[in-house]
Amino acid sequence: MSADLVREVAASILHGFNRHYTRFEKITRAAKKRFESADWEGEVNARKKRIEFYDKRVNESVEYIKTRFDIERLDKSLWQDVKRQYLWLLYEHKQPELAESFYNSVFCRLFDRQYFNNRHIFVKPGSAIEFLDMEDPAYTSYYPDECGLERTFHKILDSYRLKCKWQDLDRDLRLLTDNFQPYLETDIQPSPHRQLQVVSSLFFRNKAAYIVGRALIGHDRQPFVIPLLLTDTRELFVDTIITDHGDIAVIFSFTRAYFMVNTRVPAGLVSFLHKILPTRSRADIYTSIGFQKQGKTLFYREFLYHLEHSNDKLVIAPGIKGMVMSVFTLPSYPFVFKVIKDHFPPPKEVDRATVKQKYQLVKMHDRVGRMADTLEFSHVAFPVDRFSDELLAELQETIPLNMAIEDGFVIIRHLYIERRMVPFNIYIENGNDEMIEHGVKSYGNAIKEMIAANIFPGDMLLKNFGVTRYGRVIFYDYDEICHITDIRVRSVPKARSEEEELSAEPWYHIDKNDFFPEQFEQFVMNHPKVREKFRALHPELLDPGYWKKIQHDIFNKTRHDVFPYKQEQRFWFRYPEKYGKPENPIQNSTT
Repeated sequence: MSADLVREVAASILHGFNRHYTRFEKITRAAKKRFESADWEGEVNARKKRIEFYDKRVNESVEYIKTRFDIERLDKSLWQDVKRQYLWLLYEHKQPELAESFYNSVFCRLFDRQYFNNRHIFVKPGSAIEFLDMEDPAYTSYYPDECGLERTFHKILDSYRLKCKWQDLDRDLRLLTDNFQPYLETDIQPSPHRQLQVVSSLFFRNKAAYIVGRALIGHDRQPFVIPLLLTDTRELFVDTIITDHGDIAVIFSFTRAYFMVNTRVPAGLVSFLHKILPTRSRADIYTSIGFQKQGKTLFYREFLYHLEHSNDKLVIAPGIKGMVMSVFTLPSYPFVFKVIKDHFPPPKEVDRATVKQKYQLVKMHDRVGRMADTLEFSHVAFPVDRFSDELLAELQETIPLNMAIEDGFVIIRHLYIERRMVPFNIYIENGNDEMIEHGVKSYGNAIKEMIAANIFPGDMLLKNFGVTRYGRVIFYDYDEICHITDIRVRSVPKARSEEEELSAEPWYHIDKNDFFPEQFEQFVMNHPKVREKFRALHPELLDPGYWKKIQHDIFNKTRHDVFPYKQEQRFWFRYPEKYGKPENPIQNSTT
């Protein structure tokens, strides 16, 4: 009887995962059709739905197991048998690593944290995933020496069988060839073996479809990304070709929405992408292609491994302390841990549930490269001896309801994990004139790109922004975030008397959602050099008319697109004589 029960429980969990992945694949495959029909709103909705799929399927599996089986009969030894049976069922499965994470989610949701981080779940991977794509390779190889580079690019573009008419295919092929040919040249004669390895599926995000690949020239490797866009009349064109390693890393940044890319063997695709994104961990790559739960699993494994191979202490994160979050970090690990405080002092009016909703809003939204993605965890156990005395005292004071100390561990019931960045205020304080100018330019661009995506940051103090290793300014404080369409943009009323003009307090009524762009520099730019450069670089952000125009466009469903590469890299910008006036010249920036 026990053996039958073990098999049924294991099979029911795998059935839940397979059901999840089938639906995940279906909505992902449909991205091609949404792109061809320019169904941009449909793409936004599909992105949100896909993020929600996982938890729904886990909850369904949990309810099924609770209803179908008497799980109290499954003691510790039987659950170990379930895990072994489950692992056996994964033999020759195409997504075993994802199925293991699904198993962990179901088990932990069934038993809260009673057996957290032990042999009952896949803390370590149980399946070998190397060469899983041997029969279903993630990429296709092309050989430019056989038919020439231009003809090779033609084969690549044609392989995706997009149904849209090309605006000018000959022009695009010539530009691709002219811009990429130098990377294939070599001083070695005769020429070494050359090939292009290109992912067999397109990467869809927002209004773009991306071709991702790399060139092999002898022992050298050259990655490339080719964005495909549609004109307003739904004609297809190549926007540019990106070859710089840093620029490609930005396209796959943790500050971007997840790609839609069809794959039967995620491990094979991730392995290929890791070769062209060596600075991105496999956890980052899984997350970037929509498998954020697998990203969490790998992150946690990497963190546990790092804890075992380091001895520094968790400390309070540098920067000005916030009123909503307690933030700490491990100096040797490039992430911060953020915990919602039990109580918020005035003037904060939000509650815990609202803060969690704000973070979920960012998770579901297009982050346009300016908002950090977060990993959300429950019941995380840290060794108590890894906490500095100062940090432990602060947490006991600020989050006593959200933590416990048991059996040598500090258990935090709910936290967010983000990539660690240099707080922008510290960057400015320590920066020279060149750094300050770059930072202010990027800070203003960050605000412009967020409001273009219908996000109002709320609290735009410099301390709520950070600087990445690529020098980009990113927003990471979400407790006051909202849609730009939910605020009322106002001009400051003219003073009616000298007393009003000299008054330290506003003489006019201000509602909760009122925003006065003219006061922007007064509340944000208290550094003289910053204020001067902000006025010179971003005067429009002080103009209420600019903000109202953005609102008007969003209300009328006119999208201000922000692409993850510089405008100066786009073909129409570099070769205007070949394009004429572009139909939709997007003002985007990656600084």
